[in-house]
Amino acid sequence: MLQITFGNQILVFSVLSWFLAQVTKGIIQLITEGKITLRRVLASGGMPSSHSAMVTCCAATTGILYGFDSSMFAIACVLAIVVMYDACNVRRQSGEQAKVINLILQNWNNMTPELQALQLKVLLGHTPLQVVFGAVIGILVAIVGTNFIAI
Repeated sequence: MLQITFGNQILVFSVLSWFLAQVTKGIIQLITEGKITLRRVLASGGMPSSHSAMVTCCAATTGILYGFDSSMFAIACVLAIVVMYDACNVRRQSGEQAKVINLILQNWNNMTPELQALQLKVLLGHTPLQVVFGAVIGILVAIVGTNFIAI
């Protein structure tokens, strides 16, 4: 086993899964657009969901270490469900609203130059597929981490 001395496996693996999901976003951008930008790598939204990766890894690592029938796993699992629901619904709808508002702003002839330059962030939430892929990354990091990396 690889020895890492950062302390808390749940925290370390959760952050690692977030990081891997963010790097994956950059790789996907490189493949699809032929370039990679720091903004895309660090941004929220897009494929895969780093939020889902992180909270799923937290729940899976907790379950592996303390048992899937433990109270700690139940708490982590509830948190993961809430975060993933929010990513698919609330944040995604905010992104859809931003698209509509941006369209209104682009076509409003009597706007001041300041309003015409205003653009809202469109990529806020995730599709269910993006959340699932983020969750898969989280589970894989939890399994590999708890079996091959000693903290």
